[in-house]
Amino acid sequence: MTRRPRPKVVSLTEAAAERVKAIIAGGQKPYLRVGVTKGGCAGMEYVMQYADAPEPLDEVVEDQGVQILVKADAVLFLLGSVIDYETTRLASRFVFRNPNETDACGCGESVTIEPAKVES
Repeated sequence: MTRRPRPKVVSLTEAAAERVKAIIAGGQKPYLRVGVTKGGCAGMEYVMQYADAPEPLDEVVEDQGVQILVKADAVLFLLGSVIDYETTRLASRFVFRNPNETDACGCGESVTIEPAKVES
């Protein structure tokens, strides 16, 4: 039985990949782990943290020449997301374009996310 290929949980824009490369080259730790946590006025927040190694259930995503880790409990919330890196006159930050978002707060720090519906 042939299995269909697994979709990438997230993908990175070129700008995000370049920023991840720069962060990793800075030598703090060899990986960035992406996830979601409960918090903020809309219910959830995206989180990024340094990691020494993948945890047993982490999803390892390779895109644009870099690897990032996705926390296992965040996979269904992030499925299909694109991570970008934007620089404006006042700030530079990672931005998540997530098709599973249903709402966001006015400050842009908190979102409401529904788990992705996975076809069997």
